[in-house]
Amino acid sequence: MITRYIGILGVIIALTSCQSEIKVDEKTDKKEIIEILKAQEQAWSNNDIEEYMLGYWKSDSLKFYGSKGLTYGWGKTLSNYKKGYPTKEHTGKLTFVVNDISRIENESYFVMGEYHLIRSIGNADGIFIIIVKKINGHWRIVADMSC
Repeated sequence: MITRYIGILGVIIALTSCQSEIKVDEKTDKKEIIEILKAQEQAWSNNDIEEYMLGYWKSDSLKFYGSKGLTYGWGKTLSNYKKGYPTKEHTGKLTFVVNDISRIENESYFVMGEYHLIRSIGNADGIFIIIVKKINGHWRIVADMSC
């Protein structure tokens, strides 16, 4: 399992070496990406999965890679979240810890971090790598690998 993650990380690192010459305000980009994650924390903790999903690219090309394999599409990802977290007891209180945000290219970053769910039915913790891209002026998660 870890070999798969190392392979994906290798691809991401290779992509970072192909950076554009266009000036990018990385500090502002990173602040805006953190704001998206903070909004997701709040929505999830309010058991509002549809609001949480606003951070994701609403496209059939969205990719989510988790313990049950690869899922394509915003609608399927939303459906899976609703099945897996049907009540407030399941969603609990979400906290993200962002360990790194690195630019891949202009208007694309990968974010590595941890998630922590405090729940009455039992806490859950894990790690994630997401790829965030600016689409039509808004930051959206276009790929998510969580475990």
